[in-house]
Amino acid sequence: MTNNTRRSFLRAAAGTAVTLGASPPAQAQSHATAASSAARPADLILKNGKIITVDAGFTIAQAVAIAGERVVAVGPDAAMAAHTAPWTRVVDLKGRAVVPGLIDGHAHMDREGLKAVYPALGRVRSIRDIQDRIAELARAKRPGEWIVTMPIGDPPYYWDVPDILAEKRWPTRQELDAAAPDNPVFIRSIWGFWRHTPPLVSCANTQALQRAGITRDTVSPVDGLKIEKDANGDPTGVFVEQDMQPLAELIWFRKATGFGRADRARTLPLAARAYHACGTTGVFEEHGAATELLRAYKDAYRSDALTMRSALVFSPSWKTAGNAPLGPFIEAWAGWLGEPALGDDWLKVTGLYVNMTHTAADDLRAGTTPDTGWAGFNYDTGLPRERLKEVLLHCAANDIRAVANANVTPGVVDLFAEVDRAVPLKGRRWVLGHISTLSPRDIEKIVRMGLVVTTHTNRYIYKEGHLLQRRLPPERHREITPLRDLIDAGVTVGLATDNVPVSMFWPIWQAVARVSNAGNQRVAPEQAISRAEALRCATVNCAYLTFDEHKKGSLEPGKLADLAVLTADPLGAEEASLRDISAAMTMVGGRIVHETREWNG
Repeated sequence: MTNNTRRSFLRAAAGTAVTLGASPPAQAQSHATAASSAARPADLILKNGKIITVDAGFTIAQAVAIAGERVVAVGPDAAMAAHTAPWTRVVDLKGRAVVPGLIDGHAHMDREGLKAVYPALGRVRSIRDIQDRIAELARAKRPGEWIVTMPIGDPPYYWDVPDILAEKRWPTRQELDAAAPDNPVFIRSIWGFWRHTPPLVSCANTQALQRAGITRDTVSPVDGLKIEKDANGDPTGVFVEQDMQPLAELIWFRKATGFGRADRARTLPLAARAYHACGTTGVFEEHGAATELLRAYKDAYRSDALTMRSALVFSPSWKTAGNAPLGPFIEAWAGWLGEPALGDDWLKVTGLYVNMTHTAADDLRAGTTPDTGWAGFNYDTGLPRERLKEVLLHCAANDIRAVANANVTPGVVDLFAEVDRAVPLKGRRWVLGHISTLSPRDIEKIVRMGLVVTTHTNRYIYKEGHLLQRRLPPERHREITPLRDLIDAGVTVGLATDNVPVSMFWPIWQAVARVSNAGNQRVAPEQAISRAEALRCATVNCAYLTFDEHKKGSLEPGKLADLAVLTADPLGAEEASLRDISAAMTMVGGRIVHETREWNG
């Protein structure tokens, strides 16, 4: 996108709020541009509210004034008179809470839009229900055209399948044949991280198996992927996988199930809207973005369709590097990732994703490059420990931030510490994401290196916290997502959704309540943090992830006007209802990107 185009977008964004009221005269617009923020007339004033600024003192104000893309004043209602012009729109919040726009520290935002590419089966409760839905889809298809659907079960988690079906089993190829005799049919599995429990199961009819070349003699290429066979040794059409990332659809049904460039370009704005509805105004794609995801973001940026402030970590494909010497390779090909990041306040690429996990299945998935499916990241990012250490040393030498997921890179804190002894990391803001357990010694090292930490409370507190407590001795329960200890030690912690569910109010609730989905069991309750601390972890701390804490993450004069008017007060609502809070209105850079009909009364 050209600078002129982006400036036009920002003017249009600012104008969105203005056009809701009267337009200012040209001379007044000129005067407003020249005036200091202290006296600048506002386009929009939100008054009579509870403005939770999340500034250094966690100030609570009554009103906030916005001009163009920035906040010009925060304070009592009476102070807004200095910023009120004839064209200023003034909204009475009637006591509603306003927070800085939430920033998701590990979003996978694109996936929310991709869920709309293929039709859902709906709330099926029997194989007959599935057959009826497949038959309905077949009526809109020509003979021979693929029918590909989303998984069996209820989103977003797809719990209790196939037990939710009356038959308590998966449909066979013959049953799918009966519903669509003239079309290949494939019911895809879930992306395993939606539920965090295997198995992943997909179902195909006879035509689909024939197109994929799967016969009674086909052997699974890896352990953990089973082609189910009937008593005669023929495939039933059911594929069962024990991994979290589906392989069957990538290696056998990729052409039918893939996401093209047009799919990604069309659905990324849809994904942003889903996140905006929960008050999210920025995302940090910590797990890394492969070329096809980077391209989708650039397409949205170029067409002025990107309404989410987006920071993407680069996902490498190490197989393409071959045996190249790492020093010259990183300097020549990855040097552009050095800080400060390339990009602007809407889109930037910052940091290199690293990990040590690598399996035979990853090699098979990587063979589908540049198609990455649901992942959006490359599958061959894992390196042996010593090779990864060499990469990290070269990253440090080139001012490239390393971003690691603790759950797939065991021992990464110690590895970072080895690098730190050679090249001090303090101040570089290397990132340790998806933490599950951290010992007191780990936290000491994190503090010494100045690492930034992001969480995965949806998994390690809500879904699996009770399992971690069962696995660890009682004296180590305190190590489970130890938010209290991290914050008390001075570590900057950011919260994240990992896309399921998309609302940041779930991790805010999880950080405060520490409740597991297994009987509402409390998980290391001594590690709970306050609501104010949780809001800070969901706003300005996540801005710190991208060196943007002076631009966004709190509501202060001069900062970007990213904010959300909420359906409930996160400081006063019942604890259990924190997760149900959503946005009545969301604004990014002075532009309203989400609003409900009644948000302004």
